[in-house]
Amino acid sequence: MENRMSPIINASELLNIYSNEILLILDAGNLASYESKHIQGALYVDLNNDMAEVPANAANGGRHPLPDITKFILKMQHLGVSDDSYIVVYDDKNASNAAARLWWMLKACGHNKVQVLNGGLQAAEANGIPLNSGLELAKNKGNFSASNWDLPLSDIEEVRKVSNDTNYKVIDVRDAYRYEGISEPIDLVAGHIPGAVNLPFSMNLTEAGLFKNPDELKTMYTEFLNNVSCQNTIVHCGSGVTACHTLLAMDYAGLSIPKLYVGSWSEWSRQE
Repeated sequence: MENRMSPIINASELLNIYSNEILLILDAGNLASYESKHIQGALYVDLNNDMAEVPANAANGGRHPLPDITKFILKMQHLGVSDDSYIVVYDDKNASNAAARLWWMLKACGHNKVQVLNGGLQAAEANGIPLNSGLELAKNKGNFSASNWDLPLSDIEEVRKVSNDTNYKVIDVRDAYRYEGISEPIDLVAGHIPGAVNLPFSMNLTEAGLFKNPDELKTMYTEFLNNVSCQNTIVHCGSGVTACHTLLAMDYAGLSIPKLYVGSWSEWSRQE
C-alpha cells in the first residue's frame, strides 16, 4: 500500500525541504498581513475572491459558498499549480481560518500532495524559515486540472432531514458562546442548528496553537462520534471555512473525511 502523505507538516520539516524546486507555498491569510510578512516565495490566495463566490445574500449558500470549480482551477493554474506540484498552505491563525479551507478544496480536486503548515506563519518564523514582504507573483503557469469537488458535501436540505436523527452527527465547530447563542459577532441571529452538537475547532489544538497528535485526535473524535460513522457525520461552522479545520484534524487522525456543510450557520440562520 502506498504511504499516505500526512495532511500536516511541521515547520522544522518544511525548513528541511524549503529549497525543493517542486514545492509551492500558498498563503491563505489576510492580504495586509501577507504584504507585511510572509514565507519567502509564498503566493497569496484570497478567501473571498479565490476560495469562495460571495453572494449578495448569504441566505443563498452562506457567506462563503464554494466558487465555480473552473474559476478555482484557473486561479490555481495562474499561481503555477500543476498536477504534480507539492503544495504547502498556511495562514496566520494556526490554520483555523482559510488554510484548512484551501487544503480541503485542493484535496476535493483530487490533489493529494498538499499539506498544512502546523502553527502557521508564527511557527515558520520561530523555526527560521525565510520571510519576505510585498506581493510575490508566480513564475510560471501550471497545468492543474479537475472537474468536480470529490470530497463529500452536504446541503441545507440534508441537514434539515438528519440533524435530529441519532444515526447521524451534525457537528458545529464554532466557539461554545456562539453555539449556545450567548453572543453572535458575525451572523444576524445567535444560536445553533437544532440537533447539532458542539465541538469547537480549538479542541484540535494544544495550548501552543499546534495540532494535537493524531492518536489524541483519533481518540477524541472516536469518543465524540460514539459509533456514528464519518460518512454519517456533517461538519459546519459559521460559513464553511473553519469547519475545514476539523475535517483536516480528522484526516490527520486517520479518520475518513466527513461531509462539509458549506452554507453552515450563515445560511441556516437566514432562512425564513
